[in-house]
Amino acid sequence: MKILIVTQYFYPENFKSNDMAFELKKRGHDVTVLTGIPNYPEGKIYEGYGFFKNRKQTIDGVEIIRSLLLPRGEGGGIRLFLNYFSWAFFASLKAVNLSSRKKFDAIIVHEPSPITQFYPALVLKKIQKTPVYFWVMDLWPESLEIAGGVKNKFVLSFFTKMVKKFYNESEKILITSKGFKKSILEKGSYEDKIQYFPNWAEDTISSGNLDYPIPDLPTGFKVMFAGNIGEAQDMESIMQAALKLKDHPHNIKFILVGDGRKMPFVQEFIKEHNLQETVYILGRFPVEAMASFFNIADILLVSLKDDPIFNLTVPAKVQAYMSSGRPIVAMLNGEGAENIKEADCGFAVPAGASEKLALILEHAAQKNPEELKNMGLNGKIFYEKNYKMEECISNLEKIISRK
Repeated sequence: MKILIVTQYFYPENFKSNDMAFELKKRGHDVTVLTGIPNYPEGKIYEGYGFFKNRKQTIDGVEIIRSLLLPRGEGGGIRLFLNYFSWAFFASLKAVNLSSRKKFDAIIVHEPSPITQFYPALVLKKIQKTPVYFWVMDLWPESLEIAGGVKNKFVLSFFTKMVKKFYNESEKILITSKGFKKSILEKGSYEDKIQYFPNWAEDTISSGNLDYPIPDLPTGFKVMFAGNIGEAQDMESIMQAALKLKDHPHNIKFILVGDGRKMPFVQEFIKEHNLQETVYILGRFPVEAMASFFNIADILLVSLKDDPIFNLTVPAKVQAYMSSGRPIVAMLNGEGAENIKEADCGFAVPAGASEKLALILEHAAQKNPEELKNMGLNGKIFYEKNYKMEECISNLEKIISRK
């Protein structure tokens, strides 16, 4: 099939759109990606790219077309708005040009956020009558209201109408979490369109390649958090748990691998409470390093704040953690916590429950290492059965070939 993937984010940015495109190409499909100039998450255009540099590329057989955008900068409200809409506008112009030289059998919109990424796909659909498959990874306008703090009724109403329009124009609505279904059905009769299509872990994690060199880590019971250190991850509660365990006899260490908007808060908290021997900040590493990091962790930590939208979300790192075969401790609500319980691959406490997190980590640190190892293996088995990339992409092929 001739497949177009529409997404604001693509290689060298680290998103699931990369796996999807390269795997579909590997399977013999003709794959084109309409994307932006890479600038996530730092907000600066990546070295080697620019307004006049590498706007068209072919990587591993995938044709990549990069439209203009205003970089997201430090991620403030106005700057993000301009980033989102500038890409949607320029990518829509690119879509008009693209429609005149290539006929597509299917368009896949990869939408971690924002919802405006659908616009270029809509333009092409109107011209070519090509079906659009909308992979919803972030709910709007809920994300705008709860995570973004937008309360203006006019703005929320505007985006609600936009979302309904996009759902109406979609051939199928693919959801990463079953909890998304309720929100989508509240906006219209989309029952027949909705299909569960979960996240998966990168091959470099699930394959267990341990060759990537990483820094030496402190001795003790290592609790590792990997990924974005942002507002949604509730770093306040994680730091409170670390403070409670500061002088714990089992020498519990918190290892943070990643970066994000809440890093200044974490650094200040460590300094203020003398947690330098309890919390270790390693910074950002490429995804290729994660298997090496996970392998030396005693337990992997995932967290989300107690917000309605987050309670519907399964963080992608749950699948990544499971694929590594290490036990998990989760401080979150909803489907993510249920998955960990169902897989029997670790422990779950409610979102924001820092005291319970501290207690469960005390408990885990005293467990027989063999018990923790078995929990990790349970997660690996659950991952292989439910979240393997090859199986997910095979399912996607079936979905887009049914039209």
